[in-house]
Amino acid sequence: MSATAGPALIDAVAADVDRLCTAEPDVRQDLPDSVHKMRVATRRLRSMLKSYRRVLRRREAGEITDELRWLAGLLGVARDAEVRAERFAALCGDTGVPLDDAGEKSTRHEDFGQRLVADQLAIYADAHRAVVDAFDGDRYTALLGTLHGLITDPPLKDSRASEPAEPVFTKVLRRDLRELRHLVHAEHGLAGTERIECLHDIRKAAKRLRYSAEAATAVLGKPAENLGKQAKHLQGVLGDHRDAVEALHTIRTHVADADSSYQRLCDAEEAAAVRALEQYPDAVDFVHHHPLD
Repeated sequence: MSATAGPALIDAVAADVDRLCTAEPDVRQDLPDSVHKMRVATRRLRSMLKSYRRVLRRREAGEITDELRWLAGLLGVARDAEVRAERFAALCGDTGVPLDDAGEKSTRHEDFGQRLVADQLAIYADAHRAVVDAFDGDRYTALLGTLHGLITDPPLKDSRASEPAEPVFTKVLRRDLRELRHLVHAEHGLAGTERIECLHDIRKAAKRLRYSAEAATAVLGKPAENLGKQAKHLQGVLGDHRDAVEALHTIRTHVADADSSYQRLCDAEEAAAVRALEQYPDAVDFVHHHPLD
């Protein structure tokens, strides 16, 4: 690993540029999990450019971030629909098929579940086509060129890039940890929609800390690795909560098409959200007393 901050950062960035480029052929073929992998690589790059922004020239880094945000948006529509389709298929199986007034199995529940899944699969198909179309466009081609230039001719700030990597990377992790802690403290006392949105912000901050810590592991070793794992766990817990909340919202937009028996689907997602938050106190505990800060 490079001893100075600039080359050390570019080493970490290069791995995600490679992940993004490697995923493209799989996304074109619509292979399982391919959209997810490319979306993660895109998000990681955006997150690292933000966390380590003081090592990079602002204008160039901002332009790359904007284009990565565009690509992540396209991939996100497809990935979110894919996740919801899988979730609804599993949910309808888990909740069982209710009986009608005569004691016979009702097909309306199955029809409702099939509509939920079919709607999301249709959204996914349209979004996937949009992603592949973008691959063949000038904007994506230009982005790939810019990303390769990020590796071969990185827009580094000479003053920061030449500093020793360890203190620079440590400072980044401290800043990301403080931002996460600030959100965690702000969440106390909130309720309802305000709390749900704050938890979503905490999840995003945990994800950013995770990525910055993973990028710093080659420089800082085990402490950064452990911090990344803790942040990943928190991200996962709140991700489960967010998935349940968003699935519940989608189900409720369709509930006018169904009878009251479909309330069990809403109940199942509400229970999933509660289960996720039961893990939250333990998952977030590291934020309050991490030795890094």
